[in-house]
Amino acid sequence: MGFLSSLCSCFEKQLKRAGAGAGDEADDKGEDSFDLFFELRALQIATNFFSDLNQLGHGGFGPVYKGLMPNGQEVAVKKLSVDSRQGIKEFTNEVKLLLKIQHKNLVILLGCCIEGPAKMLVYEYLPNKSLDCFLFAKEKSPSLDWTKRIQIVTGIARGLLYLHEEAPVRIIHRDIKASNILLDEQLNPKISDFGLARLFPEDGTHVNTFKISGTYGYMAPEYALHGYLSVKADVFSFGVLLLEIVSGRKNSDGRLGPQKADLLSYAWGLFQERKTLELVDSSLENYDADEAAMCIQLGLLCCQSTVSDRPDMNSVNLTLSSDSFILPRPGKPANQGRVSRWTTGSSSAFTKYTTTTNPSSTLTGATNATSTTRASGGSSFVEDFSRNSISCSSINEGR
Repeated sequence: MGFLSSLCSCFEKQLKRAGAGAGDEADDKGEDSFDLFFELRALQIATNFFSDLNQLGHGGFGPVYKGLMPNGQEVAVKKLSVDSRQGIKEFTNEVKLLLKIQHKNLVILLGCCIEGPAKMLVYEYLPNKSLDCFLFAKEKSPSLDWTKRIQIVTGIARGLLYLHEEAPVRIIHRDIKASNILLDEQLNPKISDFGLARLFPEDGTHVNTFKISGTYGYMAPEYALHGYLSVKADVFSFGVLLLEIVSGRKNSDGRLGPQKADLLSYAWGLFQERKTLELVDSSLENYDADEAAMCIQLGLLCCQSTVSDRPDMNSVNLTLSSDSFILPRPGKPANQGRVSRWTTGSSSAFTKYTTTTNPSSTLTGATNATSTTRASGGSSFVEDFSRNSISCSSINEGR
C-alpha cells in the first residue's frame, strides 16, 4: 500500500495545484481526475492483451506496447516487469518527475495504471519509435539527412537545458542515449525514460553516490568510477550521442577494427590529424562541412575527462544556435570507466549532497564514505530515490 498511497497522493497534489484558484472549474477538473488513471481492462483491450505483435520494444524495466484506445487515440504502454524489485521505485520516480515537467522535447505522460501486480505508464504514442531505429539501420538512415540531424541534436539539447536549468526542479536524466530519444511524425526528438532520473536540491551542484545507474558507453567516467553525479554527466552522454548522430554509428563497434572500434578515440585521432570530416556518416550525400566540424568538436568538448572542462547545456545551445561560433580546442576525451564488466551490486547506497565544486576532494569522499549524509532541507524526493543499485538498461546497448 505504501507505493499506491505515494503514487495516488502525487496525482492528487498535482490535480489540486492545477485546480487551485480556478473557481467553479476546480470541481470539473476534480471530476476529470480519474482520466489520469487507466483501467487495466481498457489497456488490455487496447494492446490486444499485450500481444507480442503490439510490442514496440523492451526497456530496462519492462516491455512497451502500442495501444489503441476506444476514442481512437494511439498510446504507448510501458509495463513494469513484475519481477523487478527496483522497478517499483523507478516507476514511482518516473511518474513524479513527468508530472512536474513539460517541454516539447520531452515525452508526454498521459497517465498510469496501478491495478494488479504489474504497474504501467501510459504515454503519447510516437510512430517513429526511437532514434537508434533510424540512425543505426541502413534502410532508414537516409531519412536522416543533415538538416534533420541538426534539428534532432538541437531538440535534444533544448530538452536537456530545460531539465537542468528551466524546469521547476533540476533533473539529471542519467540515461541519455539514442534508444531513449523518441521521434514524432516529423522526426522531432523527445527525451524519454525517466526511470533513472535524479532530482537535485536547489543549492546542490553534485551528488556523491555508490549506486551507479545508466548505460555503459554513455556514462561519464567520474560517475561510473566514483559516483560523482552532476549535470555534466548528462553533458557527457549528450556528447557521445552527438558524435553518434554525426557519424551514423554506435559509440563502440568491434566490427570496425581496433582503430575505429571506440568512437571517442577514433574521433579524437581524426581531430588531431585534421581529418575531422572523415567521421561524418558516409551515407550523407550533402552536409554543411562547417556545421559538421563544429558538432564533432562540440561532441569532444562534452566528453572531456575533467568535469569543469565540459560546457553546460546553456553553452551547448548557444553554440548550436549561433551563426558564428568559436570553440576552445578540446583535449583527449575520457575513456576510462565508459566500458566495464560491472555486475549488479547489493550493498546499501550512501548518498552525500554537497555544494563543493572541487571534484578531486569529493571523489575521494565518495569512494571512502561509510555513512549517509544528507543536505539539511534537501528534497525528500531525492532521498527517496537515492538508493538505486547498479542498473543498466542494456550492458551491450550502444556498444
